[in-house]
Amino acid sequence: MHISAPTEACISAPKKRYMKFLPLLWSGIWRKPVRTALIFLQVCVVFALFGVLQGLKTGMDRAITNTRADALYIGPAVFGGAPLTIAELGRLQSVPGVKAASFNYGMLTFYQQPAQSVYVLAFPPIDFFRTFLPESFSVEPRDLEALRKTRSGVLITADISKKYGWRIGDKIPLTSSTLQSNGSATWTFEIVGRVTFRDRNQANWVFANYYYIDEARATHKGTVGHFYAVASDPKQAGAVSDAIDRAFANSASPTRTVSFREISQQSMQELGDLNFAIRSILSAVLVALVFSTATMMMQTVRERTPELAVLKTLGFSDWTVFLFIAAESLLVCVAASLVGLALAWFAFPLAAKYIPGLSMPRVVVAFGILGGVLVALISVSVPAVRAARLNIVDALAGR
Repeated sequence: MHISAPTEACISAPKKRYMKFLPLLWSGIWRKPVRTALIFLQVCVVFALFGVLQGLKTGMDRAITNTRADALYIGPAVFGGAPLTIAELGRLQSVPGVKAASFNYGMLTFYQQPAQSVYVLAFPPIDFFRTFLPESFSVEPRDLEALRKTRSGVLITADISKKYGWRIGDKIPLTSSTLQSNGSATWTFEIVGRVTFRDRNQANWVFANYYYIDEARATHKGTVGHFYAVASDPKQAGAVSDAIDRAFANSASPTRTVSFREISQQSMQELGDLNFAIRSILSAVLVALVFSTATMMMQTVRERTPELAVLKTLGFSDWTVFLFIAAESLLVCVAASLVGLALAWFAFPLAAKYIPGLSMPRVVVAFGILGGVLVALISVSVPAVRAARLNIVDALAGR
């Protein structure tokens, strides 16, 4: 007991000594509330922008990496060229390395008004999309079975159901430029189930039975929009793609095969050099932020010269004064950067509705906090050094 009491006192003494400086630090931060609020707001906005842009790039890179390389998209080699025919499905399935294959046909329609577009994606009601592409399509077996039994049936997404108020059992008339055999442009479908289509905006999609549309349309019977295939070995997906295109090279409908990952990469490339654009924007914004905060900190130190001189008169060392000024800047900048990054973090679930798979990795948050520390230290370095070197006599004399 005689040993533990002094030990606890020795441990708590430094803590108490530093704790008594907190009110002084807090009063220094809020000496000019409007100025502090402006610095906080500037840093907050900059790091919200940092989180959004850097999170966007990192999230899109991760989304591309997670996109399947073994899922292949087979379309006509030339846009507007000869359409693919369902009779070629057997040729596709016979290509070495193809694990499974299927097809679809797309038809643009509108509901009630031309502005209310609905894209009808027709596919054979088999387990291909549910079994081999579960990351893109999610459908319950009972709904798929209902589509098999109902020739004019369609599966709808939750978004389009909410958009138009559709329910299972409803019959919906959709108008299309693809005419039926009887000359009608109106296709009447019956809603028999639900499906989730994660790769697109679900608010404009319905899924129909290919065989019903093919039988009912007036022209282009037996044709499909695209084939889909899954390679047995993801590492050999490129070789399988080349083999498919060679197999169709001398047919009436030459093909161009790309993987889902290649499609995602091409979409990114169409945006230009996203890395350069993001780095340029963030560099310019961060440099402007450093200059702005440094200017405000210089003004703050200049106005507080008599106060800092009094602190030195009371025995505060140059190093302590330096730490006081640096701590004020660190506290404001780090807190503001955390708020800005939090705003960006909460914004990403909303953005993910339009860019599936988008997310803000934690590493972006870590770099953002580090950036807040660096901005604080760089912007406060000159003012803090000036405060530390302050001459007491000159400061008190107003020189």
